[in-house]
Amino acid sequence: MFDAKKLLDQFLGSQMSGGMREKAGQFGDIAKNNPLKTAGLAAAILGTKTGRKLAGNVATVGGIAAIAGLGYLAYKNYQSGQAPQTVAQKEPEILPPPAASPFSLQSPALTNDFALTLIRAMIAAAKADGHIDAAERANIMDKVHVVDLGSEAEAFIANELANPVDIDDLVAAARTEEQKVELYTATRLTIDPDTRAERGYLDLLAGRLGLPDALLDHIDATVSSAKVQA
Repeated sequence: MFDAKKLLDQFLGSQMSGGMREKAGQFGDIAKNNPLKTAGLAAAILGTKTGRKLAGNVATVGGIAAIAGLGYLAYKNYQSGQAPQTVAQKEPEILPPPAASPFSLQSPALTNDFALTLIRAMIAAAKADGHIDAAERANIMDKVHVVDLGSEAEAFIANELANPVDIDDLVAAARTEEQKVELYTATRLTIDPDTRAERGYLDLLAGRLGLPDALLDHIDATVSSAKVQA
C-alpha cells in the first residue's frame, strides 16, 4: 500500500489552492520546470472552482496539517462559544494541535487508512457537481501522471474518479467526532458550495456525519476565511 499521508500532502500541498483547477498547459509547465512546487496540484485539478487559493499560513502548512489545523481551530472555537460570523471575518492562523489532542498529527487515529479516507472524500467532493465525465477523467489522469505519484497511487485515483462514491463508507470510516470534523473539513476545502449539487452534497454528508449544526457552521466559516481570491 502506498503512503496515503504523503499523497494527501500532495493533494493539498503548500502554496496551492484547495479548489482551483489549473489549465493543462500551466500544470505541465509548473510540474516540469519546478517539480518541488507540484505539491497540491493533484487537488487543484480535481477542484470545481477557479480563482481562489488558500491564504496565509494555511497555504504554507498545506496537506494533512492544514486539514487537522483548520478542523482543530473550528472545533476549539465551537467549544468556546464563539460566533461563526466572528470567525469568518478574519484569516485563520493555523497552529499545530496539542500533542494530546485527537487532532494531533501524531494521533493514533491518524492512520494510513484514515488518510486514504480523506483523499477519497476530496475526490468525491470534486465530483459533486457532475462535471467529471470520461473525457475529463482522462484529462485529469494525464496531469496526475506528470506529477509521478507512482503506479499504485495513480491506479487508486483513477478508480475513485471512475466509480460512484459510497458516502456511507466514507462516514463509517470516521469513528470519532474529531475524525468526522476532519472529513467534513477536507470535503469543504475541496469545493465552494456555489451550486445546488455541491450544496446538496455537503448537506447530505453533514447529515450522515451527525455533527451539530453549530459545529458545521464553524467549519464552514473557518474554511471560508482560509480562502482568498487568487
